Amino acid sequence: MISAIFIYNQKGEVLISRLYRHDLKRSVADIFRIQVISNTDVRSPIITLGSTSFFHVRHENLYIVAVSKWNANAALIFELCYRVVSIGRGYFGKFDEEAVKNNFVLIYELLDEILDFGYPQNSETDTLKLYITTEGIKSPSESLESSSKITIQATGATSWRRSDIKYRKNEAFVDVIESVNLLMSNTGTVLRADVSGQIMMRAYLSGTPECKFGLNDKLLLEKDALGRASNAAKRANAVEIDDCQFHQCVKLGKFDSDRTISFIPPDGEFELMRYRTTENVNLPFKVHPVVTEVGKSRIEYQIAVKANFPPKLNANNVVIKIPTPLNAAKVEVRISGNGKAKYVPGENCIVWKINRFQGQSEFILSGEATLTSMTHKKAWSRPPISMDFQVLMFTSSGLLVRFLKVFEKSGYQSVKWVRYMTKAGSYQIRF
Repeated sequence: MISAIFIYNQKGEVLISRLYRHDLKRSVADIFRIQVISNTDVRSPIITLGSTSFFHVRHENLYIVAVSKWNANAALIFELCYRVVSIGRGYFGKFDEEAVKNNFVLIYELLDEILDFGYPQNSETDTLKLYITTEGIKSPSESLESSSKITIQATGATSWRRSDIKYRKNEAFVDVIESVNLLMSNTGTVLRADVSGQIMMRAYLSGTPECKFGLNDKLLLEKDALGRASNAAKRANAVEIDDCQFHQCVKLGKFDSDRTISFIPPDGEFELMRYRTTENVNLPFKVHPVVTEVGKSRIEYQIAVKANFPPKLNANNVVIKIPTPLNAAKVEVRISGNGKAKYVPGENCIVWKINRFQGQSEFILSGEATLTSMTHKKAWSRPPISMDFQVLMFTSSGLLVRFLKVFEKSGYQSVKWVRYMTKAGSYQIRF
């Protein structure tokens, strides 16, 4: 049960204020601004002051805040906050301070439809677009027809999709996006490696199609194989998914029984699935750092970076940050291979940028840092080297889309596209 929703900019100014119940006053907005936005020490997404709880999420330059005086379901409230962002993006493309200011009347109208007396009612963008539009007033006959469609969609089995959608060309785009996390010790031992992935889908399909989606899921392939030697190669490339979360359109009963992902997709873009894997993580890059302290006045660097993915692939926007001591006075760097490197005193690190990194290639950075003497010198803590990158058509988990089938009663043919991308999460190497 939510008592109020506020949207602030990063300065703490209230852009949107909507009270749903009479147990709060408008002045409660100042409490969050003082206790959270003005206080940089606060890191928790939930703060409770007295009997009032503030739940907030950050997006772009905004704070989306839900306030409750009840023992509410925190997961539900956070999901609603993210839905507000998603609905806003569905209406006006980008959800930031400028978009909120330009569309504040529409946002108030949406908030009144999403929540009723603090209880979530309807958060499906497609359903909301049926009766909250930025267009002119409809004629009485059109309004009556629209109202009938709204009732059918809001109360039907597929509230997330209209039944009268038509496209000249039926297409489905699937993006498998993974964030790979790594923590490697100074001896080259992998301390932690995992992959957090999401499958995004853009469905431009007519009617009410049913889609069936297949992955190289280990449990599914083992069940299908059941002793058949011909499937040994498939089983070898299978991925063990530790946990997963689906969009509400997925038929969970079907997935539990035979691991088939079957669903009627919403129109447009949506997140079909989130997953996490921790076994057999394919690391895109291997970093071999050699950092030597020469006396008390000099540090020598030699950092070798090798791409582990196939040579036909390329990584883009590779950024490697190599820490330097706080008392570094002068830093010189040399590169054997591609990219540009420079010392950034404000960040106390060498920033090495490589726009295009071909698979199986290796680049080396050599450098030297001259240190100034300090009276009370502490031992250098040696923060880890960090990396940022994007690799197209590569997955660190090894996850692959085996098939995507579209079934619709009219029997039309559809075009399907699949794209893979792996990017850096927290990718750190100690030295």
